[in-house]
Amino acid sequence: MLFTPFEIKETVDMFLRYKLDIRAITLGVSILDCASSSGGETRMRIRDKLRRIAGPLVKVGREIELEYGIPIINKRIAVSPIALAAGASGEKDYAPFARTLDEAACELGVDFVGGFSALVQKGFSASDERLIASIPEALSSTSRVCASVNAAASRSGINMDAVRRMGEVIRETAAKTADRDGVGCAKLVVFCNAPEDNPFMAGAFHGPGEGEACLNVGVSGPGVVKAALERHRDAGFDELADIIKKTAFKITRMGQLVGMEAARRLKVPFGILDLSLAPTPEVGDSVARILEEMGLKSAGTHGATAALAMLTDMVKKGGVMASTHVGGFSGAFIPVSEDEGMAAAVRSGAIGIDKLEAMTSVCSVGLDMIAVPGDTSAATISAIIADEMAIGMVNNKTTAVRLIPVPGKKAGDWAEFGGLLGGAPVMPVHNAESDVFIARGGRIPAPIHSFRN
Repeated sequence: MLFTPFEIKETVDMFLRYKLDIRAITLGVSILDCASSSGGETRMRIRDKLRRIAGPLVKVGREIELEYGIPIINKRIAVSPIALAAGASGEKDYAPFARTLDEAACELGVDFVGGFSALVQKGFSASDERLIASIPEALSSTSRVCASVNAAASRSGINMDAVRRMGEVIRETAAKTADRDGVGCAKLVVFCNAPEDNPFMAGAFHGPGEGEACLNVGVSGPGVVKAALERHRDAGFDELADIIKKTAFKITRMGQLVGMEAARRLKVPFGILDLSLAPTPEVGDSVARILEEMGLKSAGTHGATAALAMLTDMVKKGGVMASTHVGGFSGAFIPVSEDEGMAAAVRSGAIGIDKLEAMTSVCSVGLDMIAVPGDTSAATISAIIADEMAIGMVNNKTTAVRLIPVPGKKAGDWAEFGGLLGGAPVMPVHNAESDVFIARGGRIPAPIHSFRN
């Protein structure tokens, strides 16, 4: 295949000027065969298996970076949900499993390890309950472990007992990491319709339907999309949509190349490619700025939901044309702390939590990396989660909540989480209480359109 000088320059510009990167290569590893009646034995088996399968991950990632000149920002591992792997051990506290994962991540040099997870969309097993109770200690005593709980699904409804419990767990986790602005909650996500092949943290886990191991790739490039739109400021929406789709196609092809090569070198199957416009706190790497480039004065103003809907759809269409294995989320993320444009919109008052919730009905995930006042009650947090679960359940899409109640801080204060997690203004929540609603418990049934065979 021959490339024109213009195409070569365009690709170089994507990396050097517009912050195109492989956001993550995530090696999924099944640890279901590590289960035993002894917690210590299970943890030893997990550690040994990760060493054996994931040992070369970081080395392979760095080799590909050097050979192809493509930045790979994070190298990650996702394991089977610990609630499934640890159940046979009979241990009451699962925090030692998190510390084993953390030690393995540090030893192997990976940035994060996901899978301290439970799937409770319809109910709790005893192991699920033990894992959820262990989350605050697990996340406060580790640095690289991420946790997730799937509390709802379009086929089973919303487990409101799980939603209530997660409000309490988020509060407890924030309290245990109060000296770091509640950063433990930045590593905890509550899902509806959690995908089993997600390369992005904090929600990555190796689903029960996955094979022994596989490599999933997450590609990002909001700066590249914004730059493409800058060259067509007089274009109508038909042309604008086509530009986004073609740009997404080019980005996806690059991700496919890296993913296939990394999988080959690791001797594991290639899983999926997730093309998600995942922003960072750096200027020029923002989904909010793409929306503004479309003609909005600020992300969050009237028209933002429509703009985000088109952006998400065109990114998916371009990705599907470029790869036969597109999965995970794919679309556009709108985290507050990880997107400097979104954080600026919040600080200016252009966007609030209600508008963010509306936008989640058309974007990839949900209410992501949102700092709220430290005195926000567990019931209010649960009610926010319930709203987001309902959007995902009714629309048959993945939604998620990653809320951070920042101890000792109130609306308008600034919370700093560091690195790719960034920082965010603390956003106000509604004062009217939802306690009685959350205390009802039980399950909100699945919608009528879920009954399809």
